[in-house]
Amino acid sequence: MKHVLIVEDDTDIARAVSVGLRGKGHEVTIAASGRQMNEALAEAAVDVIILDLGLPDIDGIELIMQVRRWSQVPIVVISARHDAHGKIAALDAGADDYVTKPFSLGEVLARLRAIERRSGVAADSSVVATGDGRVVIDLAAHVLHVEGAEVHLTPIEWNMLSVFAKHRGALVDATTLLTEVWGPEYAGERGYLRVYMSQLRQKLEADPARPQYLHTQMGMGYRFTP
Repeated sequence: MKHVLIVEDDTDIARAVSVGLRGKGHEVTIAASGRQMNEALAEAAVDVIILDLGLPDIDGIELIMQVRRWSQVPIVVISARHDAHGKIAALDAGADDYVTKPFSLGEVLARLRAIERRSGVAADSSVVATGDGRVVIDLAAHVLHVEGAEVHLTPIEWNMLSVFAKHRGALVDATTLLTEVWGPEYAGERGYLRVYMSQLRQKLEADPARPQYLHTQMGMGYRFTP
């Protein structure tokens, strides 16, 4: 893991987990509420969320469902709720793992290592190529090749292309694309898409004016057809 977002209103727990994670080389951001969590997600990409269900401003289950509408970032729940119903509800909402309080830091670190291993296995096979072989996208290595040459992408361009590659062949609506790339605070900023779509086409398409892979469907969204 590189960047862990801890969403926990108990400052002692948040501090203890943060110190342990930083000691293992992780970057850590702490949010004490659902609002602060959304602000943190809008500001920077995170690799995993550690989420307490008992937040002061919103129920954690609702937060999980909100995140799952636009992102598949791993979520590890930490909660004082020991009942099976609460655990089932969190996992059904989209959480990847569930740890009950009190817990040891070693247990949390073990859960994160398991998630990292699973993510690594999935990433190893995440190479997307166009049918004509012109474009090859290596999602694991963050590398794009066009006609055999490596092409540099900005972080925003890469994030957009990653979304298209993961949803290849499917229509991606503007709101989904904006929230996955920029965060939920930017869901209405459609002007961003026109600029960055133009830049992506310049780098991927043989003729950007007549795109072969990155298609605009007016009033609906965009589609990547490799």
